[in-house]
Amino acid sequence: MNLEENSTTIEKEGESFFFDTYAFYEILNGNKYYRAYVNSEIVTSKLNIFELYLIIMRDTNEEKAEEALAKYYGFCEDFDEVVIKNAVKMKRELNKRKLSMTDCIGYMMARQLGIKFLTGDEQFKDMENVEFLNITRDLNN
Repeated sequence: MNLEENSTTIEKEGESFFFDTYAFYEILNGNKYYRAYVNSEIVTSKLNIFELYLIIMRDTNEEKAEEALAKYYGFCEDFDEVVIKNAVKMKRELNKRKLSMTDCIGYMMARQLGIKFLTGDEQFKDMENVEFLNITRDLNN
């Protein structure tokens, strides 16, 4: 089965994923490859929502940013000092990948919660515990 068949026909409803900012952005922009994740159990952090708000403000306007904030803020989970320590270690060990603080914290939150980290960020392509989808958004879908 190819990626297109897999991601558009297999629903992820009921499965939990940590949504990276990349995933939110693609869903909001109608990327058909992310449709299967729309009804999954969403976990994210306030840092990811901050990034999403910033990106939407940059690309569109405050009204759309407010809509996304209202829609996704309730899925935010807090993180503890273990996540902070592990995220710092990850950032130092994978320095060449130029991962952001938010990415490292989100990834470590996902690991701590025992759920996959949903992203299309190339920096995570070959990492374990990642649900990786990097499909260029089809503007005609």
